[in-house]
Amino acid sequence: MSEQAISRFPVPELKDLPDDIREKILAVQDKAGFVPNVFLTLAHRPDEFRAFFAYHDALMEKNEGLTKAEREMIVVATSGANECLYCVVAHGAILRIRAKNPRVADQVATNYRKAEITPRQRAMLDFAMKVALAAATVDEADFAVLREHGFSEGDIWDIGAIAAFFAMSNRLANLSSMRPNDEFYLMGRLPKV
Repeated sequence: MSEQAISRFPVPELKDLPDDIREKILAVQDKAGFVPNVFLTLAHRPDEFRAFFAYHDALMEKNEGLTKAEREMIVVATSGANECLYCVVAHGAILRIRAKNPRVADQVATNYRKAEITPRQRAMLDFAMKVALAAATVDEADFAVLREHGFSEGDIWDIGAIAAFFAMSNRLANLSSMRPNDEFYLMGRLPKV
């Protein structure tokens, strides 16, 4: 277990948080078995916490369009490019579980072009990386490639919005020196028996 601080900023006690935030954190703890450090790190700014997780959930918890595994692929690939340890480790764990593939997260974080993914997913990540790293250069040709792979306009928005949201999230995680929970490192690495 790491004794390193989870953030360079103040981390409030659960008992001191507004009821809605404390309830959200406890619900996540009940589901995951632990509290991901991002919740505690952002809890010291309640209004920003609420806004962050509202947009996160709107993007990541949809049940139409992109699969939940594809949404996590976008996070892991762009977070790797943005050198965000927290997001690569945390969302890598979620990707391993959602894709039911213990290898894919490490591959996508390191070099998605060599990963065990489909050509369609590779095109998705090409676009996401462009949005995350060079958004000013996105043009109609980029949209055309995605349409050729069967992505709808809504899917294309989601790819770009996830890449953009997590570019911000990556920067906040790096700003705060947010430490990944130890639990994330082992999640999804071995099949459940």
